[in-house]
Amino acid sequence: MTSRPEFADDLNFVSGLAAVALFAVMAVVFVGAGFESATAGFPADVSVTASLGYVLMDLNGTSLAEATPGFLAAFETIDIVLVAALAGAVFLANRDNESDQGGDR
Repeated sequence: MTSRPEFADDLNFVSGLAAVALFAVMAVVFVGAGFESATAGFPADVSVTASLGYVLMDLNGTSLAEATPGFLAAFETIDIVLVAALAGAVFLANRDNESDQGGDR
């Protein structure tokens, strides 16, 4: 006769419950969001991707974009943080590999 498996830890149940709750919240937000105004602020006859490019690079002198706050500085800041994180990850991975090699080669 087989017995019913039990959870090894209550943490698994709590984590699963948190994941389901987060999914439910995200589903409600996604379903309730209005996507009809997705191109708000951009001319209708211009490609959305071209308009986003002009807005993100803060090129206000063109007719494709409206006056916006400077997003270029934010992207450069994120760029520096991500490059530093990548360099740190490579450094830590290299340091771990060097300690494993030891001995005669």
